[in-house]
Amino acid sequence: MVRSSAKTVAKGLLIGALALLISGIAGCEAGNNAPTLEFHPASTGASTTFNGISINDVFVLGAPLGATVPAGSSASLFLSLYNGGTGDDELTGVHATGWASSVQVSGGTVSVPVQSEVNLTGPEPQLVLSDLAKPLSGGEAIPVTLDFAHAGSVTLDVPVQAQSYSYSTFSQPPTP
Repeated sequence: MVRSSAKTVAKGLLIGALALLISGIAGCEAGNNAPTLEFHPASTGASTTFNGISINDVFVLGAPLGATVPAGSSASLFLSLYNGGTGDDELTGVHATGWASSVQVSGGTVSVPVQSEVNLTGPEPQLVLSDLAKPLSGGEAIPVTLDFAHAGSVTLDVPVQAQSYSYSTFSQPPTP
């Protein structure tokens, strides 16, 4: 004869209920639309801190997947700046030597006040690489130099992100 007490039965039921609860919680993001199944870019862009200026999420917007931005056309450049230095600064120029004949900056220069963030992220591009020397494809990187009035010049290898997935809502520059 086997005897079981009410405590043993209650303990078994509690352990079983916890096992079901844990497996239910662990699978809460399962299904056809789970975040783990969505595309996530490896990097949102190049970032560095240079003489008190934090330069974040710099990228060039390419064409949609499988296409290229042709030579002779324009491409959008997006970035965010934070001046953690001790005085105001100014982005005075941008260059993509060997890739674009010029980079237009809306308004000519960009003021970067001390302890302030400046987002050049759109929706319309405020920085435009013009007259591309060669076609641009998503997945490559190009050297881009940022010139600041006080911090100096810094060059970053900037990724070209395809205008797809997370970047599908970003805008290409207007066609002249």
